Amino acid sequence: MTMTIHVDIVSAEQEIFSGLAEMLFAPAEMGEVGIAPRHAQMITRLNPGEVRVNINSSESHSFYVSGGLLEVQPHLVTVLADTAIRAKDIDEAAALQAKAKAEEAMADKSGKIDYATAQAQLAEAIMQLKTLDRLRKRGK
Repeated sequence: MTMTIHVDIVSAEQEIFSGLAEMLFAPAEMGEVGIAPRHAQMITRLNPGEVRVNINSSESHSFYVSGGLLEVQPHLVTVLADTAIRAKDIDEAAALQAKAKAEEAMADKSGKIDYATAQAQLAEAIMQLKTLDRLRKRGK
């Protein structure tokens, strides 16, 4: 019998996923973490990136999170994301446009833009595009 853990992925707007999984991978602040059933309890911040939920050996779901918290309890993993999107629902054209706009803003040396905001927008667009790329490479 395969062991599972309950996973909830929620954003400020809605619950994105709730169900049983064999494994969860997430972009924690200190690097990617893999969470399996009976994992030690922990709380960590999440970087922007892909959260992958492996339901079983043949089914997995990918999500983009813009940051947030990961909480691991004995029988429950909760991803509290600032923004969470199913990877298959990412708008590639919008992400490419956001990336170009952020790069343009960062190149503007006139001082009319908030460099930190532009840098954060660029990082978010790049991670959305990387999440899409990973999804395509896995053939899903």
